[in-house]
Amino acid sequence: LRVQTEGTVGKTNELLAQKRKLLGLIGPKVFKDPVLADPATKEAIEITSTAALLGSGNAASAVSFDVRSPSNKFRGSSDTYLDLLQPVGSDSSSTSNGETASSSPLTNIMRQAIPYIPPNLRGPLSSLTEDEFIPMRDLFTSPAVSFAYERGWRQNFATAGFPGPDAESQMAMDYFAPVVARVPSNETSVMVDMSCATGLFTRRFALSEKYGRVLGCDYSPSMLTEARRRIDSDPRLSRKRGRRGSNVTPVSTSLDLVRLDVGQIPMQTESVDCMHAGAAMHCWPDLDAAASEIYRVLKPGGRYFATTFLSGYFATLSAMDGQAGTAPSRQAFQYFESIDTLRDLLVRGGFA
Repeated sequence: LRVQTEGTVGKTNELLAQKRKLLGLIGPKVFKDPVLADPATKEAIEITSTAALLGSGNAASAVSFDVRSPSNKFRGSSDTYLDLLQPVGSDSSSTSNGETASSSPLTNIMRQAIPYIPPNLRGPLSSLTEDEFIPMRDLFTSPAVSFAYERGWRQNFATAGFPGPDAESQMAMDYFAPVVARVPSNETSVMVDMSCATGLFTRRFALSEKYGRVLGCDYSPSMLTEARRRIDSDPRLSRKRGRRGSNVTPVSTSLDLVRLDVGQIPMQTESVDCMHAGAAMHCWPDLDAAASEIYRVLKPGGRYFATTFLSGYFATLSAMDGQAGTAPSRQAFQYFESIDTLRDLLVRGGFA
């Protein structure tokens, strides 16, 4: 004979509720993303996450993501980023540390060394790797450059007239404000920081809590790895509970990092409210493809805010570096002759 008092019944129910909650934490979660998409087909993707295992310090371990569209499969991790550059299994798909899965260790070392080789010697060395080194695209894939980016590299942009990250992020948010104000209360505003590098602006946009979702996007695995490290070091942004103090309230904004190619953006058409690209456009190899893709993913009335260099600045640098007269694909950066050049580029992409 088993007799339960009211107190023991309550305790049993409480334990069952806790068990269900725990099972919910360790079971797979399936999420149909309303923004992200297959980069090639633009089909919506479904993200399945594995369980977060509880470790010491009440901090959750990394959660891996299985990302699928009807046509392709991708991968990601909560400790790094969602890799939507190329499907899993493609010849040049990369690992989370930026190495190409099918490359030898020597090839990966050579690829990382190329940015430090004089321009006239890069051609022969590039021929020994599995793909061509394109300076404006591949320079920032170097872990050394990613490490230096917020440790002096980006601060030097002030000499070219850039206002600094605090002022620029505020300028962008002021420009985006009318768009965000029109987002219905039952919808989530989506802000994209394109070519986010180490998340210098991404973090500021997320901390402002002006947007429901912020996506920090970049081509470089090493930049995104550094961005994740910096995000996790801020208790207001970190997903790791052990990093938060008892008095720290996490931001309400959802923040994700995505590896992608701006010329083939893995986002659904008309899914983004606003996009920022800080000191980035001069690093994009295919400008027309990028402009068209940015226009495609922005919602009607969405806004794009960008800063970049004009040609006078880089003409001096290229002459000093011995690159004057080289073909565009071999230059370290794109050259924009004037603001009209930038305006014409965006008009060709679809902007009015």
